[in-house]
Amino acid sequence: MTKLKSKQDPKNLLGATPLQLDIALIDEDKDQPRQEDNPGFSKERMAELAESIKSRGVKTPISVRENPDAPGRYLINHGARRFRASKLTGNATIPAYIDRDYTTHDQVQENLHRDSLTEREIADIIGKELAKGTKKAAIAKLLNKSPAFVTQHATLLDLPEPIAEVYYSGRCKDVTIINELVMLNKKHPQEVQGWLLDETLEEITRGPVKLFREFLDEKQKQQGSGDDESMIEHDTIAPKPPADKPVDPDKLKKTIIKVQHKGRAARLLLNRRPRAEGLGWLQYDDDGHESEANLGEVLLVAVLEG
Repeated sequence: MTKLKSKQDPKNLLGATPLQLDIALIDEDKDQPRQEDNPGFSKERMAELAESIKSRGVKTPISVRENPDAPGRYLINHGARRFRASKLTGNATIPAYIDRDYTTHDQVQENLHRDSLTEREIADIIGKELAKGTKKAAIAKLLNKSPAFVTQHATLLDLPEPIAEVYYSGRCKDVTIINELVMLNKKHPQEVQGWLLDETLEEITRGPVKLFREFLDEKQKQQGSGDDESMIEHDTIAPKPPADKPVDPDKLKKTIIKVQHKGRAARLLLNRRPRAEGLGWLQYDDDGHESEANLGEVLLVAVLEG
């Protein structure tokens, strides 16, 4: 039997003052949008909320509905954190409203408005709707969000490997930046993969991505310019091949500059533009990884012919 401070039947109190429901009769919704790794469920955050409830009580009642699979029990619509924190404090009851007209979409909107969902949780919600055949425009309307919001978060469902690693490791949590990296990866997969492997970029933010995009745009322009010149030459009379010039033994056909950086052998990449004066790109001999380094920390070892 439900333990209530009020003697009235809870079915007759829908929409009235909150009830004091027995915590032992309340279950969490296994399909709730927030997942166990949500920051709001961390031990630290839950301990803080429990301390607040100890001193001030639960100021905002939770919302529940009757559990269709367990008569006499209730499922949480929203308020899982308050419920868990109340259990930590040892409270026997919790203030609650009973709301039968509550849907999964209501849960999602409640959490979205409270900014309590992670980007991945939002993506999973969108993914479930897409799997049902719901159009993106309809999902946007359901969530009260823009179509662009839905498209950006849907991208998280199928990230290319290097970008997925960056996102799930926490090096970049900004969905708009992740989307920009995905677009760049479609045109420049090798460059993007190499850039993301740069361990000096502990956190990937808008500034470095903007510079990287500008670098790729400039590189593409230069390559395009070369292609145009090549086309012009092919459209005109082919020039006579130049006469062989005598080889100058004092000049190198292709220069390889061997260096050492922080104890690792590497070569200086002359075909990659550094982001600033005093920097240069290196390719390490041991693993082939490319990284931008401070040239003041680089030791010149040898100049060879490639």
